[in-house]
Amino acid sequence: MGEPQVYLNGSLVPAAEARISVFDTGLLHGASAFTTMRAHNGRVFRLDRHLARLMETVELLDIRAGADEKALAAAVGRVVRANELVEARVRITLTPGGLGGCEPAVLITAEPVPQYPDEWYTKGISVIVTAFKQARGDPTYGYKTGCYLPRVLARQEAARKHAAEALWYTTDNLLAEACFCNVFLVLAGKACTPPRDTPVLPGVVRQAVLELCGEMDIPADSGTPLTVREMLAAEEMFLTSSVAGIRPVARVERHPVGDEKPGPITRKIMDAYARLLDRECSK
Repeated sequence: MGEPQVYLNGSLVPAAEARISVFDTGLLHGASAFTTMRAHNGRVFRLDRHLARLMETVELLDIRAGADEKALAAAVGRVVRANELVEARVRITLTPGGLGGCEPAVLITAEPVPQYPDEWYTKGISVIVTAFKQARGDPTYGYKTGCYLPRVLARQEAARKHAAEALWYTTDNLLAEACFCNVFLVLAGKACTPPRDTPVLPGVVRQAVLELCGEMDIPADSGTPLTVREMLAAEEMFLTSSVAGIRPVARVERHPVGDEKPGPITRKIMDAYARLLDRECSK
């Protein structure tokens, strides 16, 4: 593969030649919307759901998007093929443009999936609890916007403490999510995840896990708020995200989760999700 290609405003261009205006408010103020996706066997997993969620964010934040779902779907395919990728991390970013006739930008990038440590999945990860809080009604929470600096800072804090992620609580002390992932707790054999209006991002893999639980007769709950009490009582915990997939959590700070290793329900869901990826992204 040669120089990486990106899609920018209707054209494929070498990444080094891609240009976005210095007046774009997506650059200047974080006024942008994005989604990050996983391509498996050259196909993006549940692209339609990613695009529907992205358009909801665009409408909510009144961002002037320069493309519709059909055009974006076609452009994603072009970028993945142009970069000759089979397993890829794909991102769509939409900006509203800005002053001086600056037009909205549609940017799509694709790169190989990062090589995550095997032990994340076989032994589980450590997470911390960040002191940052998220508030109901703040549009930067529960949606993917360019305002991600607090999340970047929280994950940097986690890295300094040799942890892979940071959990967020709300201003009224409800468990929400991790910096870039949704969180599930297994309580009395039930897979529980915070409700959408906590607020949390309606993750595509989060929804896939809820569907898989229904298929496998694993009790699940996405409507009951969770507190630190439930977190400390959890028999198992795992994080879900499009690119990293499903990662078991073995420790929260110094507190062990269950037996401090991936539990039986987590492993069952991980295996089912791997099969789902293969099935929906078949060659």
